[in-house]
Amino acid sequence: MSNVSYYTEEGLKKLRDELQQLKDVDRPAASQAIAEARDKGDLSENAEYDAAKEAQGMLEMRISKLEAVVSNARVIDENSLDTSKALIHSNVKIKNHNNNMVMNYKLVAQSEADLAKGHISVDSPIGKGLLGKEVGDVAEVTVPVGTIKLEILEISRG
Repeated sequence: MSNVSYYTEEGLKKLRDELQQLKDVDRPAASQAIAEARDKGDLSENAEYDAAKEAQGMLEMRISKLEAVVSNARVIDENSLDTSKALIHSNVKIKNHNNNMVMNYKLVAQSEADLAKGHISVDSPIGKGLLGKEVGDVAEVTVPVGTIKLEILEISRG
């Protein structure tokens, strides 16, 4: 089952760059660390060897996961986004009815989420609550502190 994710050009480039770094730099370094640990003698009592093998396993798992994400990634043309509904890569201006705060967020893929930049994941509770909503809609979102009501004031392109 493929899990298609949508990214900006920049977001997908970051993923591809990380994958390239892992394959071209980190993988050979992990192999070298295993070789060096193996040269130190008895493998049955060699903690350095065990640690290097475990690190290599984690690295290979990360590479495999990134390859799957990149192979199922699609670039979204932000200029062709429908602004009648909150979709991935939409900028959404919302009002929190609990405290009357007005906030601006951009809905993005999980790997592009960065709250400091105002980018929230479509997989987060708030992101899921806003998806598909239109201007004037009120989304009731369950978060760790309870349920909040978020009114969509404006939707624009990324």
